[in-house]
Amino acid sequence: MIDVRRLRLLRELDRRGTVTAVAEALAFTASAVSQQLGVLEREAGVPLLERSGRRVVLTPAGRALVAHADAVLERLELAVSELAGAREGIGGPLRIGTFPSGGPAIVPAALAELARRHPALEPMVQEIDSARVSDGLRAGELDVALVHDYDFVPASPDTAVDQVPLLEEPVYLATGGATDSAPATGPAARGDTLAELLGPWAASPWITARSGTTGHAMAVRACQAAGFQPRIRHQVNDFRTVLALAAIGQGAGFVPEMATAHAPEGVVLTRLPLFRRSKVAFRAGGGTHPAIAAFVAAARTAVGGLCLRSHACKSG
Repeated sequence: MIDVRRLRLLRELDRRGTVTAVAEALAFTASAVSQQLGVLEREAGVPLLERSGRRVVLTPAGRALVAHADAVLERLELAVSELAGAREGIGGPLRIGTFPSGGPAIVPAALAELARRHPALEPMVQEIDSARVSDGLRAGELDVALVHDYDFVPASPDTAVDQVPLLEEPVYLATGGATDSAPATGPAARGDTLAELLGPWAASPWITARSGTTGHAMAVRACQAAGFQPRIRHQVNDFRTVLALAAIGQGAGFVPEMATAHAPEGVVLTRLPLFRRSKVAFRAGGGTHPAIAAFVAAARTAVGGLCLRSHACKSG
């Protein structure tokens, strides 16, 4: 009989690439992971792993078993969700991941809604880059998370994670309007292309998110699509800092609409034909879990209350 816990280790090895990375993610020692994978091979009766230099790679039989592992673990999530639904009320801890700009814009309103509807629920929030969410969900560090992807940086497919849409918002070019070298900018007109809108800033310094993040990849690829390689001066993940630096002429940067609510004086915002899509992610099979479903509903309520530039907002 194949042990489900060892199946999880094999799946993580397939995703993370090294025994050391699996051990670090799941709080094991590398020797313990190797030992358990060896036991799994004996249970399977065929070789699942082979050496490739210093790395361990999956054999065809190992990759086939990973596909079954996804299905087995999804069924377990469905079973856990069904059992949770049989209990009265929704309570206990709920580990929530969020990308930085989702923290102030969505999370407080969502938690307030959860507290009103499900006071026994104990939400615990941690900030995490969207690129790391799948790892956190599979490892059990998170139960649910706000994630996003951009045009030019689609989310990497992961059969172990399900997502539901939450919000699509345009991205803006943030620049300073007080410098002699600043080209004239304004709201994007119909027919404007990235090359037309970004081209005047090709020789300017740029402000991007840190390397390795989806925001950094989006900025570089958008500039490349406009015909130039950005000369990056600043790397910061906080959009408020991006706006502040742009306002004083320190460079051009990209900010999603959600981050423009409190733009400082002096910054010029130009709407681009570029979008960010926010979603709620959870382990495959977990969408019917009462706590996760409650968070999805609360997040949608919070998004419905946002006042964005591209939507009519209620006054008063």
